[in-house]
This record gives sequence, C-alpha cells and structure tokens, in this order.
Amino acid sequence: MPILNYTTSIDVAKTMGEIQGALARRGVTRISTLFDDNGVAAGLGFTMKTDYGLRDFQLPVRTDGVLAAMKADTKVARSSVNPAQAARVAWRIAKDWLEAQAALIDAQLATLDEVMMPYMVDSTGQTMYAVYRSTQKAIDA
Repeated sequence: MPILNYTTSIDVAKTMGEIQGALARRGVTRISTLFDDNGVAAGLGFTMKTDYGLRDFQLPVRTDGVLAAMKADTKVARSSVNPAQAARVAWRIAKDWLEAQAALIDAQLATLDEVMMPYMVDSTGQTMYAVYRSTQKAIDA
C-alpha cells in the first residue's frame, strides 16, 4: 500500500492553517512555524495548557523522510516523487496524526500531555523524545 496521502494536491499553507485551527479549538495559546536552514516550513511550535500548567511543544514535519519513502515505493508515480509533493504529503500526514490524537483527547481516552509527550519541550529546548534518545544505549542484537 502506498504512503498515506501520496496523491494529495492540497497546498502546504492550507494544511498548516487546518492544523493551526485544530490546535486553536483546543486551547493553544501560541503557535509558530518552525523553519529549516533553507527557510522552508519544517514543523510547528505551540504552547498549550496541561494539567501541570503551560507547556511548549514542537511538532516536526520531516519532508525528507516522506520523499525517501515515496522514492522507495514503486506504487507512487515517478512524476509525483519530488520535494514539493513530499512536503504536501508530509503536512497532510501530520494533520491526520494530530486529528487522531485530538480525537483521543476529546473522547477522554488520553490526556494532551500523554499523547503529545514526545513533542513536549524541556527548559533547554529539547523535545522529550530527544532527551529520551540521548539517554539510551544501543542494544546489541
């Protein structure tokens, strides 16, 4: 099965707006766009209230990984395998993922900080996932 949303034609800016709207409906107090070194949108940063006060989150959108997956998938038309399409696909996947997490929260199956913990930012600006990864040792198989 091809990568999710691989045929989307929805512009990145529209998807970013949909993500921002979904976050705004859930009490976000700040939203910012994260950019890569080339000035390309690479994710969103936002602040939301949790049971423990306001917390910052960074949701990355890694288009390079999507492009690599599209290149590897023979079901994706070669004409669609390009950075612009990969960006559209990556942002749609991020939106879909965020909506699924919001549904868990809305249904009280999980809390905001529970589903978003990997993306929560500590006082040094690192995500909890990055902190976790930095403390792990490789397992020899």
